[in-house]
Amino acid sequence: MTIKVLLADDQALVRAGFRSLLSRSRDITVVGEAATGEEVVALAASTRPDVVLMDIRMPGGDGITATRRILTGPAGSACRVVILTTFDTDEHVFAALRAGASGFLTKEVEPAELRRAVAAVAAGDALLSPGVTRRVIEQFAHRQDPAPGDGRRLAALTARELEAVRLVSLGLSNVQIAERLVISPLTAKTHITRAIAKLGVRDRVQLVILAYESGLVRPSGRAGPPPV
Repeated sequence: MTIKVLLADDQALVRAGFRSLLSRSRDITVVGEAATGEEVVALAASTRPDVVLMDIRMPGGDGITATRRILTGPAGSACRVVILTTFDTDEHVFAALRAGASGFLTKEVEPAELRRAVAAVAAGDALLSPGVTRRVIEQFAHRQDPAPGDGRRLAALTARELEAVRLVSLGLSNVQIAERLVISPLTAKTHITRAIAKLGVRDRVQLVILAYESGLVRPSGRAGPPPV
C-alpha cells in the first residue's frame, strides 16, 4: 500500500526538501503541504493522511495544538503524527508526545532514516528512537508528581504485562524484552498490545508516558512501586 504523508512546516524550503526525499520511495506519496497549524488541521481532514510530519513552531496554531486537533478529529483514528524538531531535548517535544504524537525526528535526519521512520509509523510502530524518546520523557516527567489515578489504571495489568510495560519504558525493543523475560518476541508483542488495549492508550509512546507519569518507572530509569 502507498503511504500518504502530509507535510507541515512554515518554511517552504524545508517542506520542499522533505518532499524531495520522500518522493524517492515508490511506497510514499506526499498528499499535501501546510505552512500553519490551521492549514495542516484542515488538510488532514480532507486528505486523510497516514502520517503527518509536523513542525512544532508554526504560525496560525502551533504543532502541539494541531496534533491534538488532528488526532481527535475525523482523520485521527488512522493517522499518526511525527514531530519534526531541531533539538531532541526540546520541552515542546514532550508536550507533543503527550498530545498524542507517535514519535519525533530531528530535521537533520538522514534520507534513508526518514523513509524508514515514515514506514515504521504507518505500520503502527510508535517509538521511532527509543533511547532518545526515553531521554526526552525522563527529562520532563520528573517535574511533576505521579498521578494516583494512573497507578490504579496500571493495576488492571497482569504481572507479565506490567513488566513488559516497564521494559518498554526503558527503551527496549520487543526482541530485547523477550530476551529479558525469556519469552518469544511474539509473546512480548502480545503483552504490550494487551497492555495498550487495557489502558486505552494510543501506542507505545503513550504507554511510556503513562508509565512515567504513574510512577511505575522513575525518571532515573528505576522501577517505581507497584500500582495500588
